Amino acid sequence: MGEPAKLLRLSPEAYLEFEASSPVKHELLEGIPYAMAGAGRAHNLIVSNLHYLLYPLARRKGCRLYVADMKLRVGEATFYYPDLMAVCAPPPENPFYEEAPCLVVEVLSPRTEAVDRREKLWRYLSLPSLKGYLLVSAERPLVELYRKEGEEVVHQALEAGALTLPCLEGVLSVEAVYAGVDLEAEEG
Repeated sequence: MGEPAKLLRLSPEAYLEFEASSPVKHELLEGIPYAMAGAGRAHNLIVSNLHYLLYPLARRKGCRLYVADMKLRVGEATFYYPDLMAVCAPPPENPFYEEAPCLVVEVLSPRTEAVDRREKLWRYLSLPSLKGYLLVSAERPLVELYRKEGEEVVHQALEAGALTLPCLEGVLSVEAVYAGVDLEAEEG
């Protein structure tokens, strides 16, 4: 019988050092690293469209907009790689992660949807700086916004039309998010 596997638990410092030399990106959940899988064509095109649409809004507000490769620290020993995040607060001392986004965006896939809707939803919404969490489906036209309004969280879901983004104070068109994306090709 084989030896039991030992769970690798990392301190935040050890994780950042490990991640700096790893050929594979890992998110850290309560000290435990989890390798990230690659994304499909629709996911990547949607992220590109979102960056194109959000970048001018972020620049106008003096905010930084990150795509996929910047870590977000959401707890003592928890770091994620959001698909996009807008940060308007001064950067933390460590140049390898952010801590105070005002908007976080995750593009959903069948593999990540449950985590994005449950675990990440509540961890992101617990950040004092966060004004909105945007979920974008990579399977069908659907954009959902969880927006903080005081102590309340308001959920808005659209299959068409536009929604007003908190923090960046701009309008996001659902049709523009999916421009040039062939969602039917992803089904096969």
